[in-house]
Amino acid sequence: MASMTRRKTVNAVMMTLSTGAAALGLFVLAVILLYLLYKGASALNLAVFTQDTPSPMEPGGLRNAILGSVIMSVIAVAIGTPIGILAGTYMAEYGRYAKLSKVIRFVNDILLSAPSIIVGLFVYQVLVVSLGHFSALAGSVALAILVIPIVVRTTEDMLRLVPDQLREAGLAMGWPRWIVIRTVAYKAAMAGIVTGVLLAIARISGETAPLLFTALSNNFFSLDLTQPMASLPITIFQFALSPYDNWQALAWAGALLITVAVLALSIVARLVTSKKEKH
Repeated sequence: MASMTRRKTVNAVMMTLSTGAAALGLFVLAVILLYLLYKGASALNLAVFTQDTPSPMEPGGLRNAILGSVIMSVIAVAIGTPIGILAGTYMAEYGRYAKLSKVIRFVNDILLSAPSIIVGLFVYQVLVVSLGHFSALAGSVALAILVIPIVVRTTEDMLRLVPDQLREAGLAMGWPRWIVIRTVAYKAAMAGIVTGVLLAIARISGETAPLLFTALSNNFFSLDLTQPMASLPITIFQFALSPYDNWQALAWAGALLITVAVLALSIVARLVTSKKEKH
């Protein structure tokens, strides 16, 4: 009886501490979001989307930074997604128990948890130093390296959740294995794979460190992938540290835009996942 009472007491204490920790985390998050909404919304206007980054105490916006972030993110996803899906497919479908898969999985886990600044330094040495200048292409490659491990992990996990009976039914009909993977496994795992890609986009949307060493920044509008290009994270970093009020206001506006974009991607990923679970 005494033991049962002690266990109930310990359970109540741990439940209280856990609930308190969760409430504290939610409170801090709410304060940050509300302050960001207050500061960022007051700085948002049409000029933010139609004008380029200004000189100190001059009117302007974030058009070149927004477009630069979109361009580099699209290229990074275009590079990283096929590589990640193919690697995840190999580990789940062809080499599930192979030693090579274990090596790839181990390296992928290391890459998944590696600080992004390390990736930036690597691309800096390989591309920026070799080419002799910063470029949007180098920034895209750095972001693509961050996309790959997320897509690899989600693709492998989602494909492994597909029942083997579905594959066996396809093989029994005389289909080649690659057709079974394309028409059966991919179709069953598509929602999870798409969710992984969306989460990867959300991850790279706010990355600053890899772009500091690769794409650098540009105060002017540029679509040249071989030259430095502006991006929202770098612009926010530079403007937030400046002493000029208009730059600081634009930094808050940019931070709000990134937060809204990441939140929207997370909601879409949740909706895709919940839709799959219902089916």
